[in-house]
Amino acid sequence: MRKYLAELIGTFVLVFVGTATVTIGKGSVLTIGLAFGLAVTIMAYSVGAISGGHFNPAVSLAMLLNKRLSLKDFVGYVISQFIGAILASAIVFDLVHELGLSTKNLGQTDFPNISVGGAFITETLVTFLFILVILLVTSNKWGNANFAGLVIGITLALMIIVALNLTGGSLNPARSFGPALFAGGSAMSHYWLYLVAPLVGAVLAAGVGNYMGSEE
Repeated sequence: MRKYLAELIGTFVLVFVGTATVTIGKGSVLTIGLAFGLAVTIMAYSVGAISGGHFNPAVSLAMLLNKRLSLKDFVGYVISQFIGAILASAIVFDLVHELGLSTKNLGQTDFPNISVGGAFITETLVTFLFILVILLVTSNKWGNANFAGLVIGITLALMIIVALNLTGGSLNPARSFGPALFAGGSAMSHYWLYLVAPLVGAVLAAGVGNYMGSEE
């Protein structure tokens, strides 16, 4: 249960810090990217040793496919990640309401300026790159345990900075579900893309990572 709690806490911090920076802090693209990236880095170095520090169903899927995670733990991780994201969004919703701000903006992800195809490609690509880095930097052959958390956090920040004005830069089905659940509207109706595209990116990253020797 400790590893499931670690995943819940890690995902909670990721979503809470990231979306609060969007809604309450009203951060710039750079600030928002760094908020998400640093949240992952902090959690990786604190609770990551307990669970592996996934905080993302797409990451857990890649680990399952590359046999670093059992099916039982995969299910437990994903449930914990979604619970963490929902709790974080519930608190952000309350804080936004307390400030008298619009609860229609909860840091949800959407793609109002590009096509569905463009959004799908964007989320698949940035998730693929992000998870490929994770698989390689945490591998026995190519990895570096001392700097893995930092590299992963920086990579997430960069991918979000690139994708923020296109799709909101999700790369994470749990991260998108929490805010969409409370904001509703197109964020919820478009949620399927933020579920499917990151998982496709995860499958591709698992295959490429394995080919490059991440599991040797």
